[in-house]
Amino acid sequence: MIVDYLMARALLLYKHEDGASAIEYAIVVAMVAVVVVVFVTPLGDRMLAIFNNVLVSLGGTTQTRPTP
Repeated sequence: MIVDYLMARALLLYKHEDGASAIEYAIVVAMVAVVVVVFVTPLGDRMLAIFNNVLVSLGGTTQTRPTP
């Protein structure tokens, strides 16, 4: 159902000239998303360490990363 809708929209964009611009923007957004994931994922461990330091300083116990 959703896939059919998305395919119909993609074909509609393909038929129009401004569809090429939309596809180019979609590619740029996808590339930015990949860059964000690549650079933000390693920061997760650092943020967890900072959070744990603050938590221990306040008298709490350390947190662990949830398993997927």
